Amino acid sequence: MIKNKFILFISVVLFSCNGKKTPPKENSIQSYQVLTLEPRQVTVYNDFPASVQGQNVVEIKPMVSGYLQDIYVPEGASVKKGQLLFRIKNPQYEQDIVTAKGAIKIAEANVNTARMNVEKARPLVEQEIVSKYQLSSALYTLESQQAALSQAKATLANALTNQGYTYIRSPQSGTIGLIPYKIGALVSSTAADPLTTMSNTTNVFAYFSLSEKQLMDFMNTMKGNTTSEKLNNMPMVTLVLADGTVYPEKGKLETASGGIDSSTGTATFKAIFDNKLGLIQNGASATIRIPVNLDHALLAPQTAIYQLQDKSLVYQVRNGNKVMSTAVSTSPTDDGNFVVIKDGVKAGDKLVLNGLNIADSTVIKPIPANAKAIYSSMKTKSN
Repeated sequence: MIKNKFILFISVVLFSCNGKKTPPKENSIQSYQVLTLEPRQVTVYNDFPASVQGQNVVEIKPMVSGYLQDIYVPEGASVKKGQLLFRIKNPQYEQDIVTAKGAIKIAEANVNTARMNVEKARPLVEQEIVSKYQLSSALYTLESQQAALSQAKATLANALTNQGYTYIRSPQSGTIGLIPYKIGALVSSTAADPLTTMSNTTNVFAYFSLSEKQLMDFMNTMKGNTTSEKLNNMPMVTLVLADGTVYPEKGKLETASGGIDSSTGTATFKAIFDNKLGLIQNGASATIRIPVNLDHALLAPQTAIYQLQDKSLVYQVRNGNKVMSTAVSTSPTDDGNFVVIKDGVKAGDKLVLNGLNIADSTVIKPIPANAKAIYSSMKTKSN
């Protein structure tokens, strides 16, 4: 009996010891750097793919038909306004000139004959040898022959104009494009392909598109009541060339379309750039970089963000230094080392830096991060 009571006593003591919760030792709590979010002024950049076109691109087509006799400029050449580009051969126009000149000589002879008849009839009428009717008839004949002479001269002018169209000159200064025709090819004004294209690239336009959501974000971010006012308040934009280099000249943003294209759901904009040095070619691809100034941005380093499938999350430190995963919406800065947090957290919230696989409700020992040192390392594109 005594033995049984002893065994029961030992069991109760052991049970009490095993059921007692042992508080975690302080040295077993993991330490993490923690950053407190504060609103900051920052300039971020939005990049959009763009296609470049010359300020004025003209298709060069012949006004008349014929055979391409001469090509006076090579492809890709820079030419001046009025410079001779092509010559078309059409014997018909040369023959029309010869015929018109012959018709003028005949008409001139007829006019002279009619004038002589008037001069012959005039004194006879005055002497009442012949009737006034003959003088009037001679005058009418003279007028008719003079009209025929004018018509013959007009025919010659038209023939000369047609022949002038066989010499094709540059309508503007610019750069010659591809020339699909070779000497001897038959060309006409109705042909689908032009002789070449002429691009004036003194200024160039970089065209890009904004989705409806991007357009709304733009309208809400920029100052002004109308689209025109918002564009006028926009800072100058940057052009990034295909090789990644930044074009030295800044551009001004303008609208290109009056609204959203229902077939694509986008609105088209353009930026104009000075291209006097001719570094940018018509048809080139590039990137438009638009700066956006944010006055109260929640800026966090990438080390505070982790990805889970298609979501961005942060480890937020809450009451009792407990860590909770929180989904956030972000946009990257230009250097890729920081993000702007749009929603999910607010100013004053604390985020764990360099956290890895921290379970929710885990208690940590927060170490305040040096915010000044962290943000001083941020680099923004100032090109």
